[in-house]
Parts: sequence; C-alpha cells; structure tokens
Amino acid sequence: MMAPEGYQPRSAETVWVASQRSLSGEHLPQPWFSRIDVSVPPDRAPGSLAYPRPGGDPDRQFLVSGGGRLADRAAFRRAIERELAGRAADDRDIILFVHGYNYSFAEGVYRTAQLAHDLQLPGIHAHFSWPSRMKPYAYSGDRDGALYSRDGLVQTIELLSRVRGRGKIVLMAHSMGSQLVMEGLRQMTLSGRRDLVDQIDGVVLISPDLDLRLFRSQVRAIGPLPQPFVIMTSPGDRVLQLSALISDEPLRLGNMPDAGPVADLEVIVIDTRAFDTGLGHFNVADSPALQRILSRTGRLDRILPDEGGAEPGLIGGAVSRVERAVQVVLSPAF
Repeated sequence: MMAPEGYQPRSAETVWVASQRSLSGEHLPQPWFSRIDVSVPPDRAPGSLAYPRPGGDPDRQFLVSGGGRLADRAAFRRAIERELAGRAADDRDIILFVHGYNYSFAEGVYRTAQLAHDLQLPGIHAHFSWPSRMKPYAYSGDRDGALYSRDGLVQTIELLSRVRGRGKIVLMAHSMGSQLVMEGLRQMTLSGRRDLVDQIDGVVLISPDLDLRLFRSQVRAIGPLPQPFVIMTSPGDRVLQLSALISDEPLRLGNMPDAGPVADLEVIVIDTRAFDTGLGHFNVADSPALQRILSRTGRLDRILPDEGGAEPGLIGGAVSRVERAVQVVLSPAF
C-alpha cells in the first residue's frame, strides 16, 4: 500500500527485489526486478511490524513510499551500482534476504525493511521473493514453490556478484527459505559454479525449517561452506516443533538443543531461546532485546568468535567450541 501523496517519511529503507512470482503469488519462469522504498513508522516499538491497512497511517504502519519496477536484470544491476557509488567503502555490502513459509510478496518486502532498520544492517538490502501459496495449511505447496525457485535464486546471486563497487554478499534466510538457499548453493556447486559460491561472504539461516539429514547431504555436495556460516536456533520454536511432528522427525535444523548434530561442520550455532517471543520462530525480528545485542556488532561477521573467543561485550552470551563448530548461547543477562 502506498503512503499518502506528498508524505515525506522521517525514516525509510530501500529494498531491492528479485521476484519469481506475480503479486498474486503465481509461479513465474524468470525473476522480475524492482526497487521499493518502504517508510518506517516513527510511532512503533522495535521488533514490531505493523502491516498497512486501508487508509494507511504512515505514523504507525509500514507503507511503500517510492520506487517501482525495473526493466530487466541489467537495469536492476545498474540501479544498484548507482546507489553504491555514493556510499562509503564500508557501506557497500549486499544482504539478500530470502523469506520463509506463508509469506505474501508485500510481507517479504516489509519484513526485509524491518530487519534492515531494527538490526541497523549496513549496506544495501535485497529480497528474493519465491511463490508462496500464502495459506497456513499449504505447507507442501510452499515447499514445492521454494524448490521451483532454485534457478531464479542462483540467477539473482550471480547478478549481484557482478555488481561493480560492491562489498560483501551475505545471504540471510528465514525458515523454509533456508532450504532454498541450501539448494541454491548445492546447485551452483554441482553445475560447476563453485566460483560463484566462493563469492558469497557469509550465510545466516534463521530458524531453518530443514531436515537435519537433508542439510548434511547438501553440505556434502557443496563442500566448504561460505564463511561465516551462522545457524540461529531455538529449541522452544513451536513452529518447528509442529514441522518436526508433521515430518515424523525428532528435530529440525532450527530447533537443535545444541551444536552437537553439526559439531563436525564449520558452522556457528547461535541459541536464541532466552529471547523466545510468541512462537519463538523469528526471534531476531521480534525480540527488541536480541536486536539490541546483534545491532551492537555493526556487521554480521562480527557476531562471530575468533578462535573460540569473542570481543568483550560484543556477544551477549556464552561461547564454546564443539569440535569444529562454535556454539553461542545468547542471554539477556550479559
């Protein structure tokens, strides 16, 4: 929904969108591209996301304040290059967010803007929108929609890798979007594009709705993972508890009780259970306390410990090494 004509937002986030679905959710054979400026309401609590309603109140709701569709992928790349040209060298990273299950096109865009704003992420913020059925009971349909979009995600990553003047590329995925990201990395490797995998400077999987055996199979195919590789978990995640029940499994990747199941991999497991909010399925977006901890880092890669240690005050929690993996148990007490 558009902001009222003439409205000048006090704060706005630009989201660069690659979408493999129509606005109504239909599957498309190729991605289309747009720039969407999202006004962030001043009268809101951190961690909250008020979607627009008829009449749209820009003081309380996220609204579209500008932007539009771009002609093609070349226009998308050139527009990002123009945006980066006016930025400082340390503000040129590209963070690509991949949404999860049961998301509309608009919800994915607004969520990307909210994460960028609340976590104070540097660089520019892109969003890959895959065809969700947008129905709570359409779990299988969404999983198929995510897998359908592997080619589109790989094309988008390749396009971003060719942006001149960029900094790092970081992939951030939530829930079922994590399966799509892992399948994209696997596809790039098996199709002889390991060079493209090597241009990814970090991966963050938030509450990944992903079978542990499938994840390990994907890792075997991919080989060395992009670093840092972060898995944000909560054993109290009720959405993943339901997903595990439906799948007749004890666990999903995103609700492991500790780093034990992936201890032989070079990953960082961040336990956010102390910040469970609501269903505990998106703590990084919903918990202001957790956001305050993560926003102190300034950069996603500085969340991580160095050789089992951490910069004092940077991570609010206990850090330990479990074989090759690093485990971080976050706590509001720190």
